[in-house]
Amino acid sequence: MSKKKPNHKVTHRKQQRANKKIGKAPGTVTYLGFREGQKSKVIIIEYDDNAFQVHQTDDVEKILDFKKSPSTSWINVVGLSDEAYIETLGKAFELNPLIIEDAVNTSQRPKIDEYEDYIFCVLKMIYLDANNELVSEHVAFVLMERTVIVFQELQEDVFNGLRERIQTKSGRIRSRGADYLLFALLDAIIDNYFVVLENINAKIELLEEEVYDNPKPETARKIQDLKKEVLRVRRRIFPVKELINRLIDTENPLITKDTKLFLKDLMDHCLEINESLQIYREMSMSLLEMYMSNVSNKMNEVMKVLTIMASIFIPLTFIAGIYGMNFSYMPELQWKYGYFAVWGVMLTLFIAMLIFFKKKRWL
Repeated sequence: MSKKKPNHKVTHRKQQRANKKIGKAPGTVTYLGFREGQKSKVIIIEYDDNAFQVHQTDDVEKILDFKKSPSTSWINVVGLSDEAYIETLGKAFELNPLIIEDAVNTSQRPKIDEYEDYIFCVLKMIYLDANNELVSEHVAFVLMERTVIVFQELQEDVFNGLRERIQTKSGRIRSRGADYLLFALLDAIIDNYFVVLENINAKIELLEEEVYDNPKPETARKIQDLKKEVLRVRRRIFPVKELINRLIDTENPLITKDTKLFLKDLMDHCLEINESLQIYREMSMSLLEMYMSNVSNKMNEVMKVLTIMASIFIPLTFIAGIYGMNFSYMPELQWKYGYFAVWGVMLTLFIAMLIFFKKKRWL
């Protein structure tokens, strides 16, 4: 069986990443991801019923001004490895140091924290890139009265549709506040979970056909890779349900009753996603059992054919063995038609056994 070699380099990097947190005080801003060396870039989308503007600046004081604006502001911070800048930005917005720490901690489990002036939530944005490869990106949100701050690792994301809706004033988003913007951002992320699940379902169906039709040694490796992918996706998506539920149940005035109605619909999507994940997890685990069963069945078919062939030739070998003995007195050897008689007996046995096996449906 062809085996996928373990990537010791990646394993070593994971160990190094985990070691970066050891010994540091709580609230220390430490980026734990693999997308290092990026300078943070801040893009601000400011809008209300009548206006829409896009700004880009790294000046913290200018960014802070948007918090005071009467319009709704979406402050998008791209690139989390610039720890000093992220920390400075967090202090300018008077965010708790533990919040900034979690915003750049890519190993942080999806969660939500409520404070008097803002709500913080963190989760994973999972989507398929142009090569249909799975991308998992750490993303954090801070909801304020008229502002939503988004911390994300990459420029690529799943929010392009939302940006177009804001720009073209389609839908209700321009007439609603920052809490609805947070809902729309979460909705875009969760909608892409469905795309990821469809991709996993397609892989399961292809592997099922391969397992049934032509299981190969490399099929087992594909099944193992699929199992790991399903478990990895499940670990990132499953806790999001708790996050949405907390937003629905909160008494924080930053979340209005109208927005909670939309969040309840989002909760339904989360329940559907988690149910699908559970089904795909069970299906992926059963694929290996099906593979082993089919390989065993194919082996049994081979053994069956070999056993039948051996059963046919055992009596023929027995007859040939008798007349292969070098005894002096064997009357049949002197018989003129002895050779042909032996061949007749052997052919008769051969045909009779074939007919017998056919009737038993062993052939």
